[in-house]
Amino acid sequence: MVSIVAALGGSLLRPEIENKHLWLDDLISIIRDRVAMGDRLGLVIGGGAPAREGIDLVRPLINDDYHLDKIGIAATRLNATIIREAISEAGISVSGIIPSSVNEAVQLLEEKPVVVMGGTTPGHTTDAVAIRFAIAASAKKCIIATNVDRVYDEDPRLNPDTKAHDHLNHEELQKIVGPAEHKKAGQSSVVDPIGVFEASKAKLELNILDGRISNRLREAIEGSEFDGTVISSEISI
Repeated sequence: MVSIVAALGGSLLRPEIENKHLWLDDLISIIRDRVAMGDRLGLVIGGGAPAREGIDLVRPLINDDYHLDKIGIAATRLNATIIREAISEAGISVSGIIPSSVNEAVQLLEEKPVVVMGGTTPGHTTDAVAIRFAIAASAKKCIIATNVDRVYDEDPRLNPDTKAHDHLNHEELQKIVGPAEHKKAGQSSVVDPIGVFEASKAKLELNILDGRISNRLREAIEGSEFDGTVISSEISI
């Protein structure tokens, strides 16, 4: 039995994405196949556009990041509910509860082969939650599936000539994403800096990939080579 935790960025659930239902069908197929193999999967779902839009709406009225984070967390839990209900409707054994803490998620993963959750407490992004979940569950690795295909030195949308990375160690990734500090509510980077710091301490492998391309997610979960970035404690080449 292998335990794997994946953070699925909320951007993957955007209604504007073409063929969004096919993506969800593919996700369910991946989960079904891994459960049939005896694996256990923890999925942590991000807030995406609903979180950012909600935060932007009230930011002129609320200055406290703690309360703005609560709005983002609510969006992640809504998205987690969407995924959980789709998995359940497909006949896959999944926890009936959206856990509100990592400890609760770990306990539920001992009872059910699939657990879906969102954010937990203000100040903790879903990336960081997924990494903590993976560490606490002694997972083989944590997959960060988002809307970028790998780690770059800079945002490739702003600098098309920036360097891309297939392999990095934790220290190198930390330099790219910045110090382990909480970002302003609604902001994001390719991986949460606090999560990178905790993964480094635990020597937890991270796989960073474009989750919109379901085959890449499948390959990472299966342990095959995939198109993206592998983060490990080893010295990168």
